[in-house]
Amino acid sequence: MPTIRDLVSALRRRDGVDAAIVLGRDGLLIDGNSAAPLDPEGLAAHVPPMALAAVEMGLASQRGEFGLMVLEYAGGTVIVTALSTDAYLLVLLNPSANLASLLFELRRHRAQISALV
Repeated sequence: MPTIRDLVSALRRRDGVDAAIVLGRDGLLIDGNSAAPLDPEGLAAHVPPMALAAVEMGLASQRGEFGLMVLEYAGGTVIVTALSTDAYLLVLLNPSANLASLLFELRRHRAQISALV
């Protein structure tokens, strides 16, 4: 059976992925791999407040539980997805990455990925 480390490694090997980080809901790093000079622990610490805002938006808009968010910046895209009640996955993509393909794979394999944490 694959491990969290296998998931992180597989994501990092994808073209255009600059970082793949699994973190706890408290923002502490569980496992991560990133291109220099990115700091996986520092990046992980920024996720919980953003996810909390997304959860609150889901409640206020009556859209249900938070599942995934995509943030677009001039230098690339950030994906945050809920893996379980205890963990998130953060993926940073550069502008050349195939965002649609990655989003499809994350949705398609959500149950299997969640089982790893």
